Amino acid sequence: MTSENPVQYGKVKASYFWDDGSGINGDTGLPASGEPMQKGLFASPSWPLGTEGYIVYNGKRADFFIGDRGPGNPAENCNVLLDIDGKTFAELTGESWNTNSLTVSGGNGHIDVEYYITSWGSGRGEPGAPKPMSGSTTCNSAVSPIPEHAKKDSKAEKEKKKREEEKKKAEEAKKKAEAEKKKAEEAKKKQAEEKQQAELAQNKADKVDQKSGNGEESHTGFETGTATNDLSGISLAGNELPMAAGVLTLALLPALAVAVLAKRNRPQPKHALAEAGENGSGSTWDTVRNIDWQSLKSADGWRNLVSELRRK
Repeated sequence: MTSENPVQYGKVKASYFWDDGSGINGDTGLPASGEPMQKGLFASPSWPLGTEGYIVYNGKRADFFIGDRGPGNPAENCNVLLDIDGKTFAELTGESWNTNSLTVSGGNGHIDVEYYITSWGSGRGEPGAPKPMSGSTTCNSAVSPIPEHAKKDSKAEKEKKKREEEKKKAEEAKKKAEAEKKKAEEAKKKQAEEKQQAELAQNKADKVDQKSGNGEESHTGFETGTATNDLSGISLAGNELPMAAGVLTLALLPALAVAVLAKRNRPQPKHALAEAGENGSGSTWDTVRNIDWQSLKSADGWRNLVSELRRK
């Protein structure tokens, strides 16, 4: 069908036929249009061959095209103005089609239908109100104003189309929102993974720093402890052997060197350096340079030296 927008509407009484050239049940030969007999091929006494449209019966719709002429005498006095193919007639009435007798079950040969012409054909015939084949009259009563609901450009149709478009837009917006939500969730998941990786890397770095710090403290503690032990030994030697000053002096020198190294490796707080400057106390080397070697001949001299070095 070329268009769904009707160009003519009306109500007529219709019968059925099946002209396949078999001569059965009033068959008058093949259709006038040259088309083979088929479902959807209707006959009109006056409409142009090739005219297209659809009919409605009890809410059922059937499309058609005009391919033959008829009815004949029944069309006089505008009585029966449309012939429906037998198969379509059977479907509309809920009956069965007998292919042998070319008849419809139920015995009902006529029905009142609404017709909608959607396109006039280019074959022989006249558009407009139907006429009997004799042309004796024009059946104007078979034509009525086109219902609004049938017009595709009607207000109801426009509103329906608008609702469909709005529904389509809403569905598209919903799909877009779902896609954006999914994208946001993926970004959030990725951010969480990156955060977790960063935390793992930070924990690993902290462990490395802690391990390195423990090693330095242990090393410094070892050196300091060694120096202290050496000095303690010298102190004891000073207490017990005051007469061996020369020998102890020689033993003192390595201990002093270790103590000095430990002192240099140990970081000094700023306030400690400031206090040292204010109190006038010098470095460990100053203490070593200023040793009163004569005082080392007594135990008190050794104890004083050891105490001085420990304070440094």
